[in-house]
Amino acid sequence: MMIYFGTSGFSYNDWVGNFYPPGMPRWEWLSYYAREFNTCELNSTFYALPKPSNLKAMVDKAGDGFLFSIKANQEMTHQRQDNADVFKAFRQVLAPIIDAGELGCILAQFPYSFSFNRLNWDYLASFREQLAGLPLVIEFRNAQWLRSDVFDWLRCQDLGFCCVDEPQLPNLLPPLAEATSKIGYVRFHGRNSAKWWQHEQAYERYDYSYSPQELSQWLPKIQKLDSMAEKTFIFANNHWRGQSVDTIRQLRTMLD
Repeated sequence: MMIYFGTSGFSYNDWVGNFYPPGMPRWEWLSYYAREFNTCELNSTFYALPKPSNLKAMVDKAGDGFLFSIKANQEMTHQRQDNADVFKAFRQVLAPIIDAGELGCILAQFPYSFSFNRLNWDYLASFREQLAGLPLVIEFRNAQWLRSDVFDWLRCQDLGFCCVDEPQLPNLLPPLAEATSKIGYVRFHGRNSAKWWQHEQAYERYDYSYSPQELSQWLPKIQKLDSMAEKTFIFANNHWRGQSVDTIRQLRTMLD
C-alpha cells in the first residue's frame, strides 16, 4: 500500500514567499515542489487542454516516482454534450504522462447540479467507456449519489470514489471514507461555509486553514483507505496563500 501526498495545483502566484522562495523563476516551481511532494493534482486541464510538450516538460521536472492526477476538462464534466472530440483530444494530450508511467489517475469532478438520475448515471457509463483502460476517480458534489447501489456499480466499473472534506452544508458530501477501485482518493477543500456558495473570487471558497484537531479526524479514515486500496492520494485544495501546503505537512506528520 502506498500513500501519495500533494496539493491541488502548484502554480500559484500567491505561493511566492509562502512556499516558493522570492525570486525563484516560475519554470523552477515544479522541480522545487517535487522535492517535498510525490504527487500533484493538475487542475489547469479543467480549463484548457495543454500541449503534450507542456506535459512532457512537467514529467521531466517532477522526476521519477512522481505521479500526476489529471482533472478532466470542463466540457467532459460540466457541459456533457457533443464532446466526443474532447475525450479523444484529452487522451492524446496525456500521452507523455502515460508513457512515462506517471499517471496516477484522472479526476472527474462533477458539479453540484449533476444530480442523481438515470440520464446522469448513463453519462457516467459513457464517461468510463470513452476513457477505457485509464484509472478514473469520480468526485460527486451532490450527496444524492451516496447510495449503496451506486457504490456497487462504481466497483463493477472500476471507478474510484473521491472522498472529500468540505463544509457540512445541505446536500454536500459528508466526510465519508470509501474506496471503490484500487485507488483511494481524498480532497481537502476546507470548511469555509460562509464563502462556499457566495464569493466574488473562486479562491475564496478554498480560503481555510485546518486545525490539527480537524485533520486528526481523518487519520483513521485515511488508514482505512490505505488498507483497501493499492494507492491512496491525499490532496489539499485549500490553496490560497499556500494553506494547502500546511494541510499536507500536518497530515503527513500525523500519519508518520
